[in-house]
Amino acid sequence: MSSVSGVKIFRKIVAVLEKDVKSELKTRYALNAMLMFVLTTVSMIAFATADEKLTNGLAAGILWIILFFSAMMGLSKSFVAEEERGTILLLQLTSTGTAVYFGKLLFNVLLTMILYGLAVMMFFFFVNGVVIKSPAVFWTSFLLGSVATASATTIIAAIIAKANTKGALFPVLSFPVLLPLILSGVETTYQALSGVAFEQARNNFQIIGSYIVVVVTVSFLLFDFVWKE
Repeated sequence: MSSVSGVKIFRKIVAVLEKDVKSELKTRYALNAMLMFVLTTVSMIAFATADEKLTNGLAAGILWIILFFSAMMGLSKSFVAEEERGTILLLQLTSTGTAVYFGKLLFNVLLTMILYGLAVMMFFFFVNGVVIKSPAVFWTSFLLGSVATASATTIIAAIIAKANTKGALFPVLSFPVLLPLILSGVETTYQALSGVAFEQARNNFQIIGSYIVVVVTVSFLLFDFVWKE
């Protein structure tokens, strides 16, 4: 019986994910907003630095600033769009809180990975003199950072969806929640650019992994209260 229920929940999660993917492919609102921000910001940094070589620490900090603010441009739309289209009640009637939360979470993880991947490629293409010396450290940081960002912003997007000032509230609430991730992300990116061995970055990966577990667990426990409010 439990296995049957698990299959039903999984199908509903996939249905929510599929709905959001189709909606985004149709409108491309979040992707366009985030990509335009990334392109504009990276271009400005490239012109500002010109032929100057950035230090590894400065490059890591700038990259994570770009990633944070680009995420703020579009990740809130996972729930805000439901309110704007008036489909949130239908979603509440046809899906469980568990299915909605994990469906939205998976969508945000996918969107964040695409965004971060494009941001990283553009950053290293336009900015001269920055080289990834430890690819394993860098891409592990990239994957964990994408999941952690999506984990935190999913529940925050649900909280601010019904607020009048959604655009202003999202980065304000997200920054303190994402600060531990940003600090660890900057450190691991600096280590990757400096050529540090994977073992030396393990502590930061454990911190980010623990962050993901705590945020997802707390978000899941609180989601029904936020979702049904």
